[in-house]
Amino acid sequence: MTINQAQHHSIGHIQIHNVFKSYGAHTALQDISLDIPAGSVTVIIGPSGSGKSTLLRTINHLERVDGGFIQIDGEFIGYRQQGDKLYELKERDILKQRKSVGYVFQNFNLFPHLNVLQNIIEAPLAHKKYSKEQAISKANQLLSLVGLREKADAWPKQLSGGQQQRVAIARALALDPKVILFDEPTSALDPELVGEVLNVIKNLAQLGKTMVVVTHEIGFAREVADHVVFMDQGRIIEQGNTKDLLEFPKEERTKNFLARVL
Repeated sequence: MTINQAQHHSIGHIQIHNVFKSYGAHTALQDISLDIPAGSVTVIIGPSGSGKSTLLRTINHLERVDGGFIQIDGEFIGYRQQGDKLYELKERDILKQRKSVGYVFQNFNLFPHLNVLQNIIEAPLAHKKYSKEQAISKANQLLSLVGLREKADAWPKQLSGGQQQRVAIARALALDPKVILFDEPTSALDPELVGEVLNVIKNLAQLGKTMVVVTHEIGFAREVADHVVFMDQGRIIEQGNTKDLLEFPKEERTKNFLARVL
């Protein structure tokens, strides 16, 4: 294997080392360690308030950790190392780093004053990643990928929630990130629109992008995830390959949770 191939195979490897996060007296994350292989789909499940979304937000430094650290492909996220100390990066450098981590929010977060195409090309142009022609061509490819090629000129408010979320996914892909994070991508949607968004995420899984998905959709996890992590009260209670964890959970808390949601 040549060096280039070796690098290619390790794009998007996430390592979370002993991460802690508190808000005042409330500990949101307690000693979380996870190794997420490049190109894998990891689904994080657990009751509300278990720290799933907080963990996701630490991966692109939307939340600062209080202890521990996170690396993507060996690079510290939000920090630089000097000797054996970590120093927080300047905001400008954090934003630069964040380009390699796509983020899909619960509530779409599209810019209402920009049409669909403008929403998608905004970041690549701001970061000077592509020329305008390239950015538009790439945006049209991404819209085809999410099944909305004909909506390029529509405004967000003219779209259904499911369509808005699919545009948000296209936008998250526009900078060609190493990793895509999905924070409960279907929880703000009407039930009949959930499927169209999950189908898009399923298609992305085929492309070999590293994806971390916080979701309540256990059926989706069963179909798409390589690995499932069950969290409760800020801790990882259990993790494993999807079939094992969903069908033969070892921990009582995991069993109780799955009994309620399945």
